[in-house]
Amino acid sequence: MNYPKVSIIILNWNGLDDTIECVESLKKMTYPNYEVIVVDNASEGDDVRILGEKFGDYVHVIENDRNYGFAEGNNIGIRYALSKRTDYVLLLNNDTVVDAEFLTELVRVAEEDNKAGILGGKIYYYASPNRFQSVGGKMNWWLGRFKDYSGQEDVGQYDQVAERDFVYATAMFIKRAVIERIGFLDSSLFFGMEDYDYCARATKAGFRVLYVPGAKVWHKQGASRRKLPDYPETWYIISKEKGLLSYKPKPVFRVFRRHSPPYLFIFASLSFMIYESLVHIFGLLRGAFYYVSRGELRPIREYITDMFKYMVVMFRRGAVKR
Repeated sequence: MNYPKVSIIILNWNGLDDTIECVESLKKMTYPNYEVIVVDNASEGDDVRILGEKFGDYVHVIENDRNYGFAEGNNIGIRYALSKRTDYVLLLNNDTVVDAEFLTELVRVAEEDNKAGILGGKIYYYASPNRFQSVGGKMNWWLGRFKDYSGQEDVGQYDQVAERDFVYATAMFIKRAVIERIGFLDSSLFFGMEDYDYCARATKAGFRVLYVPGAKVWHKQGASRRKLPDYPETWYIISKEKGLLSYKPKPVFRVFRRHSPPYLFIFASLSFMIYESLVHIFGLLRGAFYYVSRGELRPIREYITDMFKYMVVMFRRGAVKR
């Protein structure tokens, strides 16, 4: 087996403990030819210094002067990787841990299929190690609906390499040729939609998006979102794009206009936003019932406090505008 060079890009934003655990899991991988690039999106603490001291030359740390968001933050790492003549780029969330064979499996499948452009693995919930968060998904650009098979227990039902419409940027393995053909992630998308968009662009360019079951990763879903109340200004920036419940019209319209039939993109966009909002509301209600039924009110109080922080920031920003 050949061992092409892989550049693993981890975006860090005030997530030092998660990033350390992620990097430690990478050190256990069997694949021999890779580099680790941590892009720090202007963390407020000593994350850059601590990561440099702890991992030394094993990690190349890029320190950004401000928070560029998810898409452009990763683009900064991708540009550096391309300058070092990498063959593949792996975008990996900092709140993940990977299996020892994770990278070996991705490279093996990518090298066997010349048309493979973007690959993703079997993503489990960190808190439920045998339950899927995602095994890739299907997107209906006509109706604005997607399916990602989340929540199912792994009983071997998705153990074959399969073509998908998208894989999440939680762990997105990209062939260099894809980046050279279609460019970088859409930097106007601060947080969200970038994975649907990038996979659709790659597919239109003639590449295949593949799900690789042997590449296993465990994800602490929502770790970045849970930090937002402590950084309300960043929360405000994200909410301007995504909305407090789900996705706001501007970025959704931009992506669906790019990939949906011209006469259906408004319908598809609205369908996507309504569906996502309902799923979010249902999740909040289900969570509230779960905690109330057990007499655990602390999480509910914390959520209400977080919402209050957000409203204060919104009011202040509104006052500034006036």
